[in-house]
This record gives sequence, C-alpha cells and structure tokens, in this order.
Amino acid sequence: AAGSCRRRRLAPLNEDNGRFLLLAALIAAYLSAGATVFSALESPSEAEAQLRWNRTLHNFSRIFNISLPELRAFLRSYEAAMAAGIRVDALRPRWDFPGAFYFVGTVVSTIGFGMTTPATVAGKVFLIVYGLFGCAGTILFFNLFLERIISLLAFIMKACHERQLRRSGLLPPNFRRGPAVSGVGSLVGWKPSVYHVLLILGIFAIALSCCASAMYTAVEGWNYVDSLYYCFVTFSTIGFGDLVSSQNAAYQNQGLYRFGNFVFIFMGVCCIYSLFNVISIVIKQVLNWVLKKFECRCCPKCHKSSTRLSRRNAITPGARLRRQNISVDTDGQYDSDTEGRRLSGEMISMRELTASNKVSLAILQKQLSETANGYPRNVCINTRQNGFSAGVGALAIMNNRLAETSDSR
Repeated sequence: AAGSCRRRRLAPLNEDNGRFLLLAALIAAYLSAGATVFSALESPSEAEAQLRWNRTLHNFSRIFNISLPELRAFLRSYEAAMAAGIRVDALRPRWDFPGAFYFVGTVVSTIGFGMTTPATVAGKVFLIVYGLFGCAGTILFFNLFLERIISLLAFIMKACHERQLRRSGLLPPNFRRGPAVSGVGSLVGWKPSVYHVLLILGIFAIALSCCASAMYTAVEGWNYVDSLYYCFVTFSTIGFGDLVSSQNAAYQNQGLYRFGNFVFIFMGVCCIYSLFNVISIVIKQVLNWVLKKFECRCCPKCHKSSTRLSRRNAITPGARLRRQNISVDTDGQYDSDTEGRRLSGEMISMRELTASNKVSLAILQKQLSETANGYPRNVCINTRQNGFSAGVGALAIMNNRLAETSDSR
C-alpha cells in the first residue's frame, strides 16, 4: 500500500494538474447546465417568433401583391444596411470622434458591442495592432486598480477595527500606527477578513449597477430590468450589443449624459473585474477542498507525509482548529512551512488554517495584513514569505513565476 501511495504521488497527475482537470470538468458541466436552462427558456419564444414572422411575411405578400422572393431580397438588403449601421430613425454618426472614441473604449476593455466595426481593410489591420497593445495595457490597469482597491479597503477596515478597540478600552487613546503595533496585544495577529472585502466589493457593484440603471431608464427609455441587464453585460465585458447606450442622434443634456455614461462604464468594469478576481479565489478554495477529499488515505504514514510536504498553494478548508478567533495568523505558518524547501512561486500555501466555524481565504489575507499595518513593499518582496505582497491577481502570479525562474537559474 505504501508503494502504491508513493507511485501515486510521483504520477503526472499532481495537485496542480488535478485542480486544472477538476476545474475543466466543472466548467464543462456548468456550460452544459447553462445551455440546458437557456434552451428551455428561450427556444419556445424563438419558435413562436418565427411563426409570427412567417405569418406576417405571407400576409404582407398577399395584401400588397408582392412575390415572396422579391420581398425576401428586399429584406436581405435591409439586413445588410442594418449591419452597416443604417437605421430608419436618425442615429448619431458612428465614426465621428466621440463615436470612434466610444468604439476604441469598447475594444481595449474587451466589451466589443459589435454595433460599430471597421469596414475598410486598413481599418481592420490597424485594429489588430491597436487592440494587441490596448487590451494588454487595459488588463494591466485593471490589475493595478485591483491592488489599490484592496489596499484602500484594508486601511478602512484597519481604522474601523482600531476605533472599536478604542471604544472598548483595549487600545490606548494616543495609539498611532507604525512599529508600535507589535506592542499592542489587541492588534497582534489581527487580519482584515477577505470575506469582508468580497462583501464590500459586491455591495459597491450592486449599488453602482442600480444607479447606472436608473440613469439609463430615464435617458434611454429602457425598462429597469433591461437596464440592469445592460449594466451586467457591459460591466462584465460580455458585450452582446443587443442594447447599447448613447446611440441616439440627440439627448437632453447630451454632454452630461455622455460623461456619466463613460464614468459608469469605466467604474463598473473595474469593480466587476476586481469582484471576479476575488470570486475566483473562492472557486479555487472549493477546488482545493474537493481535492483534499480525494487525496490518498490508504496508510497513515503516507497521509502524514503528504500533509507535511503539501504544496504552498494548497489552501484547504477543514484544517485543524488551533484558536477560537476569526482571523488567520499566517506569519508563524510561513516561517515553519518554508524551512528547507524551495517556494513554489504560486499562490500562498499554509499547512494549517485557524478558523472558527469558517475558513478565511489566506490568499488575500497576507496582502491585506501587510497593507493595513503599513509594511514597506520592498521588504515584503525580498522575504521568503512568497505570497501576494507584490500585488494581487494575475499580475502577482506572473511576477512570482518570473522571480522563481530567475532564481532557479
């Protein structure tokens, strides 16, 4: 049995590959479930609309004595005109400077409504080059925005926590942030909760969507549900293009509306991107928990060894409870967990998690703690605590991997 366990640990299907395959299987199941639901919801409506259209087409051909082939040829010409941006009602010019600026904004943010597309060969070639650098720069901006919004939330939560301690008498009234924080027993081991970050980002995203929907309902004439739908599709950069704002020829207070539309889309995309990154950490936490359930348990010796030598990015719930508090003390874990081993360069890994009936997500805990306590960035980068101290999200993962590659060489 012990030999079987050793062979299993040496197999190509290690923890990272297992997590990848598990996520791929879950995504495939998620896509299949979504396709089933949308097919059941939308297919009857589509069939009914097709029947109504065929009935209308035949009635129009009979009443006005027009043959169906001629009528269909006319409708094809009309569809081509619609694809080129021509409408019966007057619309704003698509390629004046404000319209072109709106277009490039949807390109670099990967929203891609599709209501405006370049028609010339030169325009299509320029779009390829323009989008290559524009999308890369925008993704970089989103990652930097995520890092700074996390820092801001950490400072706010730290201030609120200190205020509560002052009210309860556990913190001296003349306490100031800095190195003295280590001497205050009430603040030792305190970590801002990642769940609070997730909650704050979610509330802000909902509030922003509701305010933007109210504006679109009043200006564009959409109903409120359609406005909410447009906000989610736009902020998440899905960009179907069935609803597009600021496309009429003229609006009341047009300049103010265009500015508000730009601000709402800009802030909404940044906020939803940050929220998606935090949610992805929760998803990875669940995947690690599922993999933990399937790990080798054939003999206690192998199980003990695999627990001791687990990878640093294996953050799993259900770890042994060591304290009856909510926060996670990661510093001691890092010191003991990394002795004599090369860091993986991936997400933060801890051998044990301390929680009270729930698991705090340690991936962002380190970043939140360092930011809230005012640790200098250059100190955090050079330590062996290889976490997200150099940033949060995809940018931090790339930085850690590049540093690991250079160190290994």
